Amino acid sequence: MPALEIVCIGIQELQQGTSSQLRCKLEQGFGKDGLGIITVSGVPNLIEMRSRLLPMAAEVASLPEAALTGLEDPDSNYNFGWARGKEALKDGQPDINKGSFYANPLQDKQTDNVDLLKRYPGFCRPNIWPTKDLPALREAFRELGQNIISVGLLLAKHCDTLASEHFLSMPANRLHDSIASSPCCKGRLLHYYPSEKLTAGKEAWCGWHTDVSSLTGLTSAMYLRNGVELPNPDTTAGLYIRDTSGNIAQARIPANHLAFQMGEAMQVHSGGFFRATPHFVRGANGESAAGISRNTFAIFIQPRWDEMMDTPEHTNPGNVDVAHWKPGITFGEFSELKFAQFTHVQ
Repeated sequence: MPALEIVCIGIQELQQGTSSQLRCKLEQGFGKDGLGIITVSGVPNLIEMRSRLLPMAAEVASLPEAALTGLEDPDSNYNFGWARGKEALKDGQPDINKGSFYANPLQDKQTDNVDLLKRYPGFCRPNIWPTKDLPALREAFRELGQNIISVGLLLAKHCDTLASEHFLSMPANRLHDSIASSPCCKGRLLHYYPSEKLTAGKEAWCGWHTDVSSLTGLTSAMYLRNGVELPNPDTTAGLYIRDTSGNIAQARIPANHLAFQMGEAMQVHSGGFFRATPHFVRGANGESAAGISRNTFAIFIQPRWDEMMDTPEHTNPGNVDVAHWKPGITFGEFSELKFAQFTHVQ
């Protein structure tokens, strides 16, 4: 499969007004014929923050079993803290090929409201940190997470400008404000285990899916063997995207760039003008990949649970083209419908 040349925007360009060139890039990357992904270069302190956090994915995964069990949060359906083997592969077997550590990078406690904690535990439960075994994780996770969110909010402002040119009735700053006021951003620090521990084929690391969020910010993956960073051991491994025409190609993210993928929440809020695209992660294969783990970090920039999933006035609902969405539901309800399609280990 071919590698894609992803649309790239410099951070200085995002910090300025929405130029015609920037409009073109946004539509090329996020529009109906785009790949649903854009990278941003020149983000301050990104290289240092990435180098600090991503090795901790392997460190978390290497903690004693008792420590990892203590980081699990079944009450949130494993959407906070540590999770491994809680999702099922297509054959129904637990997916132990990857481990995830989830946390809100903005605040450790979202609410004390008992009803909300019970109704939306995946959004509202408190963070769980390995304060004894890996105390540096909290600061590194929050630092990079907040940096990614700040860039994502800049991107959303320009998405507003472009979308409002197509929907004159669209409220000002609709896309930006739906996430800027939200306490619900979720970070996922991912560790894909070395190849000799894989239990399935090349595509087992992460199946085809689209993201529920408004935007998903992510770093380039870091490959490690015994704590030492190495080049990608398999050039066919990594992120793959299927565009709206059904073409599949590999998306390579430079180590000094952030990538942002369009999510279904913003697809709905833009009336289908912006498009989320299905993607998956292919695992490394071959002798050169033995003993090497893949580590990465994603931030799901998303609305509050009670944010209405509405579209611009006079939008044809058929143009939204998002499964499980219907007029009148909230983001929390929409997320529940989406997550119900995934198979979880009982």
